[in-house]
Amino acid sequence: MKISEVIQKMKQYHRGTVRGEPIDEATTRDQILYGNPDQECTGIVTTCYASVDVIRKAHASGANLIISHEALFWNHGDHTDWLEAAQNKTFLAKKQLLEETGMVVWRDHDYIHSGIPMNGGYVDGIFHGVMVTLGWEKYLSCDPARPMVFELPETPVKEIGRQIIEKFHLTGLKMLGNTEAKVRKVAIAGHILGGDNDTITWIEQEGIELVIAMELIDFTVSEYIRDSAMLQRSKAILAVGHFNTEEPGMEYMVRYIPEALGTAIPCRYIQSGDMYEFMTV
Repeated sequence: MKISEVIQKMKQYHRGTVRGEPIDEATTRDQILYGNPDQECTGIVTTCYASVDVIRKAHASGANLIISHEALFWNHGDHTDWLEAAQNKTFLAKKQLLEETGMVVWRDHDYIHSGIPMNGGYVDGIFHGVMVTLGWEKYLSCDPARPMVFELPETPVKEIGRQIIEKFHLTGLKMLGNTEAKVRKVAIAGHILGGDNDTITWIEQEGIELVIAMELIDFTVSEYIRDSAMLQRSKAILAVGHFNTEEPGMEYMVRYIPEALGTAIPCRYIQSGDMYEFMTV
């Protein structure tokens, strides 16, 4: 099967709509970011980010297609003209590696978030994978199409943190707020990057006690959680990181690729890896 056929079958497997409208092939982020899709697919690697090391490992495994959730060249839309113009050395070296390995990189972002088939409907493929990795299926307390809020048995914040580190294969994570609290209601939050009034209101009104954060800044939600903790409220954040949080969704993809393709092509997940190292005094 050619790589172009693999990509088309993967698109067809997903729901393929966003807010009721079909994904626009001209504007979607889900493009072939590099390589020639007209070659036979020798193997597939799924990952959150096609880093230099992921490309090397994919090639060593015999794969020539990487399905990546995020962009390849460090910017929204994966534009490379500015890198070519500046003759960015890292860009040129990574491009050379892609050429030498004959690798194709296809981004699957909008499609996987639009949904994978599950129990007669569709669920967000990334966050479903996160839920399954954590073993939280029976604790889901929101629309299963986007599983991001959970009612757990009362559990210490630090124990949940330890589970995430272990199951996501991380080197650590940041905590803030009332980290000694025991919590029940846990939510995965998206981008906490400023202008977060609605997020704070949602946390307050829904009684969210623990936020698992992807991006997190020192302002807005972080300040609210810290003040809440200083008032002895059971509010805390585990700052896991964007890629770290979404990686399990790309690992889960390996389970359904054979069904999506209708044939057996070697397929494996390669973790792009925890980009953070932690130094403590």
